[in-house]
Amino acid sequence: MNWDEAFADRYDEWSAGMTTDIAFYVELAGRADGPLVELAIGDGRVAIPVARATGEPVIGLDTSPRMLEQAMIRAAQAGVRLELREADMRDLQLDRPAALIYCPFRALLHLSTWADRRRVFERVATCLRPGGRFAWNAFVFDHHTAARLDGTRQLGPVPHAIRYSTGDNRIDLIRDDGAVSSMWWATKNEWLGLLDVAGLELEALHGGFTGEPFTEDSREYVFTARRPLDA
Repeated sequence: MNWDEAFADRYDEWSAGMTTDIAFYVELAGRADGPLVELAIGDGRVAIPVARATGEPVIGLDTSPRMLEQAMIRAAQAGVRLELREADMRDLQLDRPAALIYCPFRALLHLSTWADRRRVFERVATCLRPGGRFAWNAFVFDHHTAARLDGTRQLGPVPHAIRYSTGDNRIDLIRDDGAVSSMWWATKNEWLGLLDVAGLELEALHGGFTGEPFTEDSREYVFTARRPLDA
């Protein structure tokens, strides 16, 4: 996982612009009959509403001690229970098969290689019960956006520069203090290939969190997949 602990500071400002995903993941959790798991739980931005809506604890993994500390504090303030684990999603292990595993806020893009993502998808498939769901979202790379933003300095939510390395499928967010957060984008066919090698079945691909059809103009992948019932 690529993550600079400095980004844990003021994380609520970084994530403030992403709110529409919460209802999507809450709705999926409401249909799940069994354990709920969030990969890269961060400060609990999604997991806390999920736990509140379902009345069930959410098992949350993250490699960042600072983010897990924030999640613990926020969960206590909200009066919900999270089972927090400092762990790498590539090493996902569960005591009981999950009904839903989800990874919001484009966190799978912090995995730099196909092999890393394949390992996550295979672990997810192993840890899901038959019929269990895996859901995630990721941005769609757009050359026009990259050309417009590459090399620019953004004042919000936290002052930073943006660098695109199209040869490596990588975008770097570089804070003024030198902290760097990198993401590696993937195509639709690459995501579908990961499902195939992991033995998962595509249930839905939308272009947004309210069920919008995915088209060539979509800027977000919103995936839902399932482990086959006969797996």
